[in-house]
Amino acid sequence: MSLNLNALMKQAQEMQQRMQDVQREIAVLEVIGTSGAGLVEVIMTGQYTVKRIKIDNSLLTEEKAVLEDLVAAAVNDAVRKVEEGTRGKMSSLTAGMDLPKDFKLPTGSNDGE
Repeated sequence: MSLNLNALMKQAQEMQQRMQDVQREIAVLEVIGTSGAGLVEVIMTGQYTVKRIKIDNSLLTEEKAVLEDLVAAAVNDAVRKVEEGTRGKMSSLTAGMDLPKDFKLPTGSNDGE
């Protein structure tokens, strides 16, 4: 019986190490969210930090509200891409494990989940 417990503890330690590795990968992940057919780009990290916003000069003559909407859309696109990247990395971590469909692993982000 202690052999099974030892094996289980070893598996838990390996899982914890893989989780830490995945969290490091997510932390250095960078995505580019776009809007306006690429006229606005937002570069965001896996920790949801916006590193840079690029706005094509042709948009500088647009109304402020149009530009604000395009920036918001590009940020939202980047957030979706970070979430997809995080899900992909987490699914590789849990591959082969029999977890409930709605089970969520912690990602290290402060998104309230």
